[in-house]
Amino acid sequence: MADNKDQSFGTKKRRDEIKTIEAGSQQMIDKAAADGTRLIWDRVDDQTPQCGFGLGGICCRICSMGPCRIKPTKEGQPESRGICGATAEVIAARNFIRMIAGGAASHSDHGRGVAELFVHVAKGEAPGYEIKDEQKLLALAMDLGVEIGDRKVNDIAYDVGMKCFQMFGNQVGEIDLIKRAPLKRQQLWRELGVTPRGVDREIVEIMHRTHMGVDQEMVSLMTQGTRAALGDGWGGSMIGTELQDILFGTPEPTIGYINLGVLEADQVNVVIHGHEPLLSEMIVAAAQDPEMVAYAEKAGAKGINLSGICCTANEILMRHGVNVAGNVLQQELAIVTGAVEAMVVDIQCIYCSLPEVSKNYHTKVFTTSKIAHMDGAEHIEFDEHNAIESAKTILRAAVDNFKNRKGTPQIPEDKSPQLAGFSHETINYLLGGTYRASYRPLVDNIINGKVRGVAGVVGCNNPRNTHNKYYLDMVKELLANDVIVLVTGCAAHGLGENGFLLPEAAEKYAGAGLREVCEAVGIPPVLHMGSCVDNSRILMAATALVKEGGLGDDISDLPAAGAAPEWMSEKAISIGQYFVASGVYTMFSGSFPVMGAPKLADYLFEGIEKVLGGKWAFENDGKIAAQKMIAHIDSKRQALGIDKARERVLMDMADRRQ
Repeated sequence: MADNKDQSFGTKKRRDEIKTIEAGSQQMIDKAAADGTRLIWDRVDDQTPQCGFGLGGICCRICSMGPCRIKPTKEGQPESRGICGATAEVIAARNFIRMIAGGAASHSDHGRGVAELFVHVAKGEAPGYEIKDEQKLLALAMDLGVEIGDRKVNDIAYDVGMKCFQMFGNQVGEIDLIKRAPLKRQQLWRELGVTPRGVDREIVEIMHRTHMGVDQEMVSLMTQGTRAALGDGWGGSMIGTELQDILFGTPEPTIGYINLGVLEADQVNVVIHGHEPLLSEMIVAAAQDPEMVAYAEKAGAKGINLSGICCTANEILMRHGVNVAGNVLQQELAIVTGAVEAMVVDIQCIYCSLPEVSKNYHTKVFTTSKIAHMDGAEHIEFDEHNAIESAKTILRAAVDNFKNRKGTPQIPEDKSPQLAGFSHETINYLLGGTYRASYRPLVDNIINGKVRGVAGVVGCNNPRNTHNKYYLDMVKELLANDVIVLVTGCAAHGLGENGFLLPEAAEKYAGAGLREVCEAVGIPPVLHMGSCVDNSRILMAATALVKEGGLGDDISDLPAAGAAPEWMSEKAISIGQYFVASGVYTMFSGSFPVMGAPKLADYLFEGIEKVLGGKWAFENDGKIAAQKMIAHIDSKRQALGIDKARERVLMDMADRRQ
């Protein structure tokens, strides 16, 4: 079982506990208290102590005979069971894979939304959008078996979009993108019966299996959870990433600034928050329109200042250099500054509290997705057939609100530069150039030990943790031990706010070997790969390392590990499971929703590795968690026979010819 099982069940949160390591954010927390504004940390206190049954995953409410709570079984007494007879393991497994279903549905529905727009663009029905990366379109077309020949770009794009739609609704067979995985991994999935048939089918089957009285064995339940998670990572999420790159451009390294200090006192501040870049792309374009700039100046502002929160922020940062106001735990704090005219939200990770927080300020909250409404917010629905006008309607409303500011804004000075936008394709190019793009230099430096291994650090922020602290503790330790880090989502924001996404960070934090490699290539030791849906880029990078040769023939052979240390959403559980199912050692912290079911916990932390080659891990100390990841990386280096320095051999001409 996990070495560190402490989830602080039932403990009272200390009022003096440090809420964030960001000075500007702490300043805004103090301001909110003075303003009488309640924030997420106040609501955590209200809910503490939290229910230990819920934290342990052993509360069941899927039928009206319950809810049932499983109590620890005392020695000599019968095993505790729910009213229907369900054990702790069955209840926890049901709850766990329902979280996978929720997370997979969220990311995959994001991908579906992009596919819908993609088909409209291909048909010429979405003015303002265009195919920006034709090369990536052709590469995806080949992967999907779409004919290229001398056909028009839009005809190819239409067929690609329809092929992507099919992956959601397939009832039999396999989703097409699963073929991107290493061949050995594909064969393992087929042997285990976990290859996803269709993205939607696997999610629906989870809901059926977890209905009262259906699947009642933990390994069987987890098998279906694995299949649905793979449908997310190698299906819905990958579709979202690929089609967004084709529509909006594949990211390249871009400089931008991050933290609350990017807000401007003399401009109309519009904060874009959520996950889908379909509207935000148009808002970026509309904000630069001379008509909109003039409209803002007429209202007394010097212009329109865009910034992002959460993963929409990642999307517009890495394609347009738009600054980032912060990660998910900073969304309320942006409003508390008193400088934000409009917070424009789409889907996922958006707090219901935003309209309530805004009552003490002047900020207007606009919802834009047809599936996401919010009490107290104004709804301006995004119309992809008239996208630029949708964007301008929102910007005009923001400009009109500029005059309603309540006093002088208080904007923290915190603002850090960061380098973002390291797509899989960009890394390939940086390592090998235009004509010899390749992961070979990275593989060679892993083999020679200058780079010890690779870690993917992803995920959210959770108010039960000190904001951003775990990321820093973990990544400092990884870098000091020559582990290069790939980062996405709100984890990227936390590390960007603290200077880790700059080439100079290699000199400050990296071990000698990693520092040498980063300086030679000119890259940071932490590579920003995008939003949380872009974790599929990490899967592609891992597969590229395998296919390059020299590091085994499967992802599970790589000296690599993953982590989501400040996780909070169902999406994180789905992401974690598809990484485990792809063969990756995956570290979580804070809480883990199966700890009340020891047999299931043992299976996820140990037994599942014998089946899938990857496993879950849990540790509440960031530095220790990193050390465990490093120990795993070292075990893989040893298995590959690259754990010892190799003797230099002088070669004569005959040796070279050989």
